[in-house]
Amino acid sequence: MIKPEFPFNEAERLHALRSLQIIDTSDEERFDRITRMAKHIFNVEISLVSIIDENRQWFKSKQGIDVPETPREVSFCGHAINQNGLLIIPNAIEDERFYDNPLVTGKPYIRFYAGYPLKLRAGINLGTLCLIDSKPRHLSEEEMQILTDLGAIIEQEIRSIQLATLDELTSISNRRGFMALGENIRKTCHRKKISMSIILFDLNKFKPINDKFGHHEGNFALKKFAEAMCNVFYENNLIGRLGGDEFVVMLIHANDEQIDIALNRFKAEILAVNKAMNKPYIIEYSAGVASFPHDTEQSLEKMLEKADAAMYKKKKDRLR
Repeated sequence: MIKPEFPFNEAERLHALRSLQIIDTSDEERFDRITRMAKHIFNVEISLVSIIDENRQWFKSKQGIDVPETPREVSFCGHAINQNGLLIIPNAIEDERFYDNPLVTGKPYIRFYAGYPLKLRAGINLGTLCLIDSKPRHLSEEEMQILTDLGAIIEQEIRSIQLATLDELTSISNRRGFMALGENIRKTCHRKKISMSIILFDLNKFKPINDKFGHHEGNFALKKFAEAMCNVFYENNLIGRLGGDEFVVMLIHANDEQIDIALNRFKAEILAVNKAMNKPYIIEYSAGVASFPHDTEQSLEKMLEKADAAMYKKKKDRLR
């Protein structure tokens, strides 16, 4: 068995997946009707909307199978997300990647597999719409097109979720998405006795960029700032754009020294961005930090307010 490789942008892919808050949610008719249709049209035993999480494939919608998930390392869909087009396995017994896979040698005895990689955006494949059968078979050109069309419908449904929780300009969590995810993280930290910190960022002299160079340049600066945040803070942290030129990071289990190291890395990242942009302006910012023990009684909104106050103090001190 050959285990699926991780995409080169796995951290970015997982962050996008987390932002959707789709993992471990209840069945939804908008997805189930597509998997039912696919199972019927192709006359296969199993049809799934499979989402590839860090260590597992989890089924958002499933027809013909009862288990809610399987390990990622044995998943066919883990291979499918590494390509842009359909992954079709006519007979898994004859494929060196899968012939000794436990899902082939044991239940559900997979022979035929066809998976359409579900794209959130270019380069970010979250999972698949897939067909599975215990009998080998091939798909005609027409059938491949039908599977592609059904997969595109699933993508539209996923993007409708994205629009509610992700910032359209920067592709990181918007305020609604950040508050929902952050509240879940806060509860988890309380339960597992893990400390939390909030870093709130505000861009300095941003309005003059819009006024002097146009909103397209302002948007460009916001996107570059968000990209820099992702490069530095992606791993195990929640990133969001609260609105306008205000951004936020929620860190867990980070002490003062680790936060200082991260902020220094971010400072260096922004310096590199400014140098690479070669624009008649530079991106400047102020940052405020507020840290909390696991048993804090502060709401997430209050935590943000404390970080905001710390940020404005830094901004005022900078202008003196």
